[in-house]
Amino acid sequence: MRSPVSPRPLATHQIPAWFALLLSIPLTGGLVLAFGGLIDLPHALLWPAMGVQTGIALVIALSWRHPGQTLGAANHITLLRATLVSMVGGMALLPAALPQAATALAVVSLLALMLDGVDGWVARRTGSASPYGARFDMELDALFILLLCIVLWLLGRAGAWVVLIGAMRYLFVLAMQAWPWMNRPLPESFRRKAVCVGQILALLVCLLPLLSPVLTTALLAAALGALSLSFGIDVAWLYQHRSTSIAGRHDGSTTPNPSQGVQS
Repeated sequence: MRSPVSPRPLATHQIPAWFALLLSIPLTGGLVLAFGGLIDLPHALLWPAMGVQTGIALVIALSWRHPGQTLGAANHITLLRATLVSMVGGMALLPAALPQAATALAVVSLLALMLDGVDGWVARRTGSASPYGARFDMELDALFILLLCIVLWLLGRAGAWVVLIGAMRYLFVLAMQAWPWMNRPLPESFRRKAVCVGQILALLVCLLPLLSPVLTTALLAAALGALSLSFGIDVAWLYQHRSTSIAGRHDGSTTPNPSQGVQS
């Protein structure tokens, strides 16, 4: 009988965080140029995408308290996914170029979605799972969804209401400031994960010129409805347990705030 394979570190364990974050910025530019030759992304995307990635890198640098230490193999994969998300964000800054680049942007977004989950697998495989990595992954998912919503709005595929899909998670964070009982961990939920993936898939489908305006609106409305219901279920659970001690915040059976209702 073969013995169980123990987690093994990947080669990326040697890369300090500051270097990985700095490298992600020109890497974003290189990906823009590479995709530009393959799927007709505009070269004008270069600087906007690098600018968005610079912002993401700065946020990570400010929240990562050990710049000389590595982010870890799993977080490096999440950082790679961030470069693709930055390309979506960069296109949101180029609304005039969006109609011609919508299909190419859907391809980039699909690649970003495919990478989602790989970081979690690597974290488990290498024994490097951490609350920071989970939060990094969740926050990037939230940003990704918001940017896709903005792109669809700018494309005219839906009205401004579609931005509510991406903004709801941030509205939840604001609500936590008014009602502290909402700032506590939630139990793990397959429903929450399914809603998150369903949102992204719906947004990706609507990026492509496949659906009529009526079907596009119906699909996005269904995504918003499912998200609203998911949030409602979580808020109801939080309200019912509002008087319970939150001493178990770091229990591995819970999902850390603030990301409930969308990503976990």
